[in-house]
Amino acid sequence: MIEVLTVDDHPSVMEGTKLLLEQEGDIRVRFASTAAMAIELTERLRFDVILVDLQMPDMNGLELSKRMLGIRPDATILIYTGIDFKNHFNLMVESGLSGFLPKTVNREQLVTAVRCASRGEAVVPLELLKQLRRPSEPRPEPRADPTIAAVSDRDRQILTEIARGKSNKEIAQALLISQRSLEYALTDLFHMLKVKSRVEAVIKAGQLGIVDEPEHGAGQRSDLSFIGYPGLDAI
Repeated sequence: MIEVLTVDDHPSVMEGTKLLLEQEGDIRVRFASTAAMAIELTERLRFDVILVDLQMPDMNGLELSKRMLGIRPDATILIYTGIDFKNHFNLMVESGLSGFLPKTVNREQLVTAVRCASRGEAVVPLELLKQLRRPSEPRPEPRADPTIAAVSDRDRQILTEIARGKSNKEIAQALLISQRSLEYALTDLFHMLKVKSRVEAVIKAGQLGIVDEPEHGAGQRSDLSFIGYPGLDAI
């Protein structure tokens, strides 16, 4: 059972989210209409995914997310908001969030996002990912940055598969290595790229030209990107 906490001060949003998710049968949703209630539930219970509205009446959604991560550092939190969050993107990444989800998503997208987040995958709108790569700016030459030179061919393979949304098990099988060896390699990559979150890792690898933008399967919707990049705490 995937346990989800929805933090929102709009009852209609919470009820609608609960209805859409619980139709799956293996997802259970709890509510918190205030920051105090969300903190209290986070202290008492463990949730697989927490959906937090960016604008709460008693505390900003980002600040609330930081408070909950302080209680449970391994919590998976998605900002679930109806406002434009592009201007807050960097701040959200620095806050240790696992992703961002607009309230305009349909049922299929909402369910997919929750399932991906519960597996430790980042959830980022594709529109934001595209903005992170600026075609007008020339890609750095491979020898210009010492980090690029330090990345081996196997590291590139791992990063490419991660950007495609592959799980650790799938990557290990594809590369014919053990999952433990893969986890060690991921830890080294995080240190090499000097990043602290999976979203930052994807961004940094793309900026350095180590990997291209994530490829999407034919059945994946075009406006959300689910990136399977576990954080250090998940390794």
